[in-house]
Amino acid sequence: MRLKTLLARDLHLSLAEGETEIAGLTPDSRAVRPGMLFAALPGSRLDGTRFVTDAVRQGAAAVLVPEHAILPADLGVPVLRAPDPRRLLALMAARFYHAQPETVVAVTGTNGKTSIATFVRQIWSGLGLKAASLGTVGLVRPDGRVTPSLTTPEPVTLHALLAELTAADVTHLSLEASSHGLEQRRLDGVRIAAGAFNNIGHDHLDYHKDVEDYFDQKKRLFRVLLEKGAGAVINADAGRSGEVVEEAYQRGLKVMTVGHKGRGITIEAIERDGFGQRLALRHEGERYDVALPLIGTYQAENAVVAAGLCIATGSPPEGVFARLSALEGVAGRLEVVGRVNGGIAVVDYAHKPEALSAALAALRPFVTGRLVCVFGCGGDRDRLKRPMMGRIAIEEADVTIVTDDNPRTEEPAAIRAAILAAAPGAIEIGDRAEAIRSAVRMIGPGDVLVVAGKGHETGQYVGDRIIPFSDHEAVRAAIAERESHG
Repeated sequence: MRLKTLLARDLHLSLAEGETEIAGLTPDSRAVRPGMLFAALPGSRLDGTRFVTDAVRQGAAAVLVPEHAILPADLGVPVLRAPDPRRLLALMAARFYHAQPETVVAVTGTNGKTSIATFVRQIWSGLGLKAASLGTVGLVRPDGRVTPSLTTPEPVTLHALLAELTAADVTHLSLEASSHGLEQRRLDGVRIAAGAFNNIGHDHLDYHKDVEDYFDQKKRLFRVLLEKGAGAVINADAGRSGEVVEEAYQRGLKVMTVGHKGRGITIEAIERDGFGQRLALRHEGERYDVALPLIGTYQAENAVVAAGLCIATGSPPEGVFARLSALEGVAGRLEVVGRVNGGIAVVDYAHKPEALSAALAALRPFVTGRLVCVFGCGGDRDRLKRPMMGRIAIEEADVTIVTDDNPRTEEPAAIRAAILAAAPGAIEIGDRAEAIRSAVRMIGPGDVLVVAGKGHETGQYVGDRIIPFSDHEAVRAAIAERESHG
C-alpha cells in the first residue's frame, strides 16, 4: 500500500514520498522487514527512536517518530513526524488491514469488563450471530477456541486480528477497553458501534498519575473513539456515571442508562434464587422476568450492561432478555469450584478494592457459618490499594488469610506487611498453596471460602519467573486431601 494512502490526510508528504510502497507496519524494531514502516514510539523503559537507524538498516521503507524527535540528518527514507504518533500508527493500521467485523462494541470500567464482553458474545451467539470476544481471558472465537492475548492488543496486532476475524466470517465482536489501551491509542481506528461504561474505582495508579487521569482515559472511549450517533450504554448505578453521560451527550451519542437507576433498562427487583437470582427488568414499558444463573448484584449489573450493548446495536430486546437466563460466568469470576464438609469454595479474580468488596458482599447471603477470604496483592503494581484491601477483607470477611499473589520483583513479605498493617487479626501464610490448604481445612457447615486475586490465571509471577499455579487446582487438591484424611 502506498504511503499516501496509509496517511490519508493526517500528514503532508512530498509527491515522491507519498508513492513509497509500504509492505507492513511494526512498532518493534526487531520485527522490521524490507519495505515495512517502523513506528519509533516512546516507551516507559525504552525510546523507540534509539532504534531508527537499525530499522532503516534492516530495510524499513519509512519511519514514524514523535514530532520533536532528534534523528540522524539523512536516513534516506521518509520520516513521518506526528504530534500523536501512537494514534497515527493505529489509524494507519486500520487503513492497512481495512477489514473489521460489521459490529464491534467496547466496554470500559474498573471491574466487570471481561464478564460484560463475554456475556455480549454469548447473547449474540444465542441469537444465531457469529460472534467473538477479546479481553483479559484472550480471544474467544465463535467455536469456543481461546487464543491468549493482551487485554487490549497494540494496534497493528489488533487490526490484523480484526481482518482475520472478518475473513473467518465473524460479524460481531465485543472487546474490553482497558485504561492502558485507551491511553496508548490501541483502539483508535476501530469502528466501534457502541461503547459501555460499567464503573470506576481504584486501580492502575502505578501507571496513571492519579485517579482523575485514570478516569479521564476511560472517558476517552466516549469523548474521542465513538463517532456521533453511536450507542453509549452507561451503568447509572456507578459512581461518577453522570460525568460519562455528559461526555456522551456532548459527543452526540445515543445514550442508554441501565441499572436500578437506569432509564433504558431498569432493574426493578432482584431476588436470590439458590446460586442464582431472579431479575425484574423494564425496557421501553415492557417488563421482563429473568432467571439469571449467576451470583451477586454486580453480575446483574454486568448482565444488563451487556444486554444494553446488544440492544443498542440492533438485537431484538425480547431475544436479548431471553438469553440472559442462559449466561455462563467467566472462569474464575465467583466460580464455585468445590464443596467440602458442608461448605463451598469459590475462586474469584478480585484484585482491586471495589472488586474484593463486591465479591464478599455477593457471597455473604450464602453464608450461614463463616466467610473465609484468602488473598494477596501483586508486586510492582499499585501499592496504595494494599492497605485498602486489607481493611476490606478484615471488615467484611469473618476469617482473613493474607498470602502471596504475584510478587514479581518485590519482596513478598513486604507486600504482605502492607496489607496486614490495615488488617489486624488476619492470618499470614506466605505460601499460596499452603494458605489455601489451611483455609480448606477450616471449612465447616455453612462456611464459604473465597480465594481471591488470580481467578483464571495458571501461573504465579515470582521474581523474573512464572511458576505454574492455579487457584482452581490448589483448591481442588486441598479438598481431595482433606476428604482423604476424613
